[in-house]
Amino acid sequence: MSEPVIFEKLSHLLKERIMFLDGAMGTVIQQFKLKEPDFRGERYAEHSHDLQGNNDILSITRPDVIQEIHERYLAAGSDFIETNTFSGTCIAQADYDLDKDPKDVYDINFESAKLARMAADKYTELTPNKPRFVCGAIGPTNKTLSVSPSVENPAFRNTTFLEVVSAYEAQVRALCDGRVDILLVETIFDTLNAKAALYAIDKFFDDNPSYERKPVFVSGTIVDNSGRTLSGQTTEAFWTSVSHAKPFAVGLNCALGAKDMKQYVERLSRCCDCFILVYPNAGLPNAMGGYDEKPADMARDLASFGKDQLVNIVGGCCGTTPDHIEAIINELKTMKPFKTKTLPSLLRLSGLEPFTLDPEVVKFVNVGERCNVAGSALFKKAVIAGDYNKMLAIAVKQVANGAQVIDLNFDEGLLDSHAVMRRFCNLLATEPDVAKVPFMVDSSKFSVVEEGLQCTQGKCIVNSISLKEGEDAFIQNARIVKRYGAAVVVMAFDEQGQAATMQDKVRICTMAYKILVDVVKFAPTDIIFDPNILTVATGIEEHNDYAVNFFEATRIIRDTLPGCHVSGGVSNVSFSFRGNSPLREAMHSAFLFHGIDKGLDMGIVNAGLIPNYDDIDKGLLKLVEDVLLNRHEEATEKLLNYSLTMSKEGRKEDKEKSKWREASVQERLRHSLVKGLDEFVEKDTEEARQQYARPLEVIEGPLMDGMNVVGDLFGAGKMFLPQVIKSARVMKKAVAVLVPYMEIEKAEARQKALEAGLAAEETDMYAGTFVIATVKGDVHDIGKNIVAVVLGCNNYRVIDLGVMCPPDKIIDACIENNADVVGLSGLITPSLDEMVFMAKKLEKTELRIPLLIGGATTSKMHTAVKIRPAYSGPVVHVLDASRSVTVVSSLLDEKNAEDFVADVDDEYEELREVAIFFQFSSDLPSNLALSGCLTLPSPVLLVPCLHRSTMRAWKRGSSYPFRKHGRTSSR
Repeated sequence: MSEPVIFEKLSHLLKERIMFLDGAMGTVIQQFKLKEPDFRGERYAEHSHDLQGNNDILSITRPDVIQEIHERYLAAGSDFIETNTFSGTCIAQADYDLDKDPKDVYDINFESAKLARMAADKYTELTPNKPRFVCGAIGPTNKTLSVSPSVENPAFRNTTFLEVVSAYEAQVRALCDGRVDILLVETIFDTLNAKAALYAIDKFFDDNPSYERKPVFVSGTIVDNSGRTLSGQTTEAFWTSVSHAKPFAVGLNCALGAKDMKQYVERLSRCCDCFILVYPNAGLPNAMGGYDEKPADMARDLASFGKDQLVNIVGGCCGTTPDHIEAIINELKTMKPFKTKTLPSLLRLSGLEPFTLDPEVVKFVNVGERCNVAGSALFKKAVIAGDYNKMLAIAVKQVANGAQVIDLNFDEGLLDSHAVMRRFCNLLATEPDVAKVPFMVDSSKFSVVEEGLQCTQGKCIVNSISLKEGEDAFIQNARIVKRYGAAVVVMAFDEQGQAATMQDKVRICTMAYKILVDVVKFAPTDIIFDPNILTVATGIEEHNDYAVNFFEATRIIRDTLPGCHVSGGVSNVSFSFRGNSPLREAMHSAFLFHGIDKGLDMGIVNAGLIPNYDDIDKGLLKLVEDVLLNRHEEATEKLLNYSLTMSKEGRKEDKEKSKWREASVQERLRHSLVKGLDEFVEKDTEEARQQYARPLEVIEGPLMDGMNVVGDLFGAGKMFLPQVIKSARVMKKAVAVLVPYMEIEKAEARQKALEAGLAAEETDMYAGTFVIATVKGDVHDIGKNIVAVVLGCNNYRVIDLGVMCPPDKIIDACIENNADVVGLSGLITPSLDEMVFMAKKLEKTELRIPLLIGGATTSKMHTAVKIRPAYSGPVVHVLDASRSVTVVSSLLDEKNAEDFVADVDDEYEELREVAIFFQFSSDLPSNLALSGCLTLPSPVLLVPCLHRSTMRAWKRGSSYPFRKHGRTSSR
């Protein structure tokens, strides 16, 4: 079916110029000083409830007022006017007892749309070259699906998702009958309410094909400078949660004035792929709840949005009037609009925060299994007992241990799975340490899956659907999942049963992929195949190839079905050895090692109990891999025989495990870091301190040596994120032992310098000032803290701004402290984009100080290709904290700095040339994302990280901290 003409018409206009929305309806209504009789009119003269304040009813009782307001905004120059229907649902109208008769709510919306339509048509006729459009305003209702109205009962909700959907669907019908051009879902303080509205819109048009689909605008509300909606989502997570609806435009309105709103519009412009609208308040409310910002002041604040090409549509919200809109139009009418872009095709999920599966950065996603009654006996016991506090504690611990997604499953015969899923999801929404990650809603009953989807504001994963009930049921369920905006796990089942052979796995997944992509129009990146991880070592011959079949099927699926992902329940593979946890954990680690190599990029695992691949006893590892890879006929029997001796060997293993305590203190520290063991680390660190001349040497020596091993293992796929996090916590504990001694050392050095007259004041004695921060959206600080300690102990004045730092805060600190170098740190994938954004912001200032960036996700290639071109000061990527002193001292060395920066710049230029070559070559590595990054300005310096950055596209032979600073011709 071809797209309605209005889509192309609007697209053309919005690419050509900035267009303008009207301002507040309520603010102007107040100027008429209407009384109760005005709101009642003849129709509601005898109504049981007071109606004053119900502005929407005025479209029926005082249409002249509403018509006049529309025309005032059109005369001021508005291209779009909103219908007077912000509270036009039966849910909101219940406050006025107008929810009983559907005709009341229908007429509010229909008459409002008619009035706006008449006004818009009138002004279009007057100026045919400037068409006017009507936006059907769909407000958030006065109830929230993600937040409990009861302090005592956080799982309670005073409405349901389906009730909200029904209310919105009725509103959409009336607005369309009244001939609106656009549907505007606005003032979204709870994304789950917005998802209900978007669900209702899609359902309405699917169920009523005679109605022509309308462009949908979506506008969220960031409630304060925390940068989050009322229900807790960041701007990026909000976009991810609503992006499935393919909004024609997305934006922000209400709560903030233009000045405060700009940084969040900037963030939105970087993550979305559609047009952008913004309509802020006239500043912040005064003590009496009014708005004082004058039209000229608001227009001046919004001018920067236009200068920076951030917007396509601009209007006003609370406190704005036709005068405000006229001033805004005069200020922005000649400015260029925001240019939409195509985003890289990646799986994007969200909880309160966004998560992107970028293969350049994230090699494997840990889906925590401990909130699954089949994955944890402890959790199952708590569920059956109704101990929701214990269930929440398990969820919190799971995320703390490194789960990037958590699986929720309540398929147990004794449970009311629907009720438990609903209550637990509602409770999780109140626990930000868990709600920040995406959920995998898991059940064999699709109705239970829907229960979870109706309680989850983020973009989650459905686990699962399959072809076992035939194509029709599969298509129906897939369409429902798509309407909710979730990604989906597809099990390799068909009507003949579960796929066990490689051929059947590939055949079923290929069939499902074609249906999803071609028929349902599902995004390929939102498709996750589970080709069935089946149990090996059962003693049944045909089971011997189960792991091999999975590995080979995974390789073919990833190679032949573009964009998709592969997951599975890893613990299934070892089910033959229930009760033997050490053996099962070894099997899981080895399975992941081989599976990830074949393309497995997601798995349901116990995030805290995956041993390092290299730590598995070599004899056991050989037996395990003989089984997994089916190397010979006796593999199962040999592993079984070994398993029977493990209880006896346990005592030997305890002795073997304790042998590391007999090694040197350097080896003991390395062991603790690599294994993530914190039992002895404080004692060993103190022992090491007494052996070294300075406490800093312990950090730069054995501690960094251990973390470098962690980085290498992580990069080789032999360690996973949960293990890295454990190692980082051990490192943090060790450094905490040394910090007091280093502070004393620094204080003594400062005092001596002052007494000797080497410095007039304390700041004079430093080698330089270094500002460091973890970028906005990232709360990880261990690497940053190590860098701060190392530089501080080398006589640098360190200004540590902490975590979640927006660019303006970092820039202000650089200016205030006259910084010589600035460092950015981050662990999660979105931090890479934030660093690029920070470089661009820094470029707009007069500062040209070196910019250091580091963290587990950063790389030299990303720095060269994406960050270096954004900033004309020096840019350097530092592999780990131990090298930060070398890099900073080189940059601040008057004799060598120029050569050092030139060497780095030359190396980065070579990397960009390689990237350009591969971008236009069929040999482009699949893990190298380069789109939109090949403009070439100048240098930037990246903050050293805790351990060696991983998952680089390739490694170069040289490393600039060890290169000669002099220019040579041998390169």
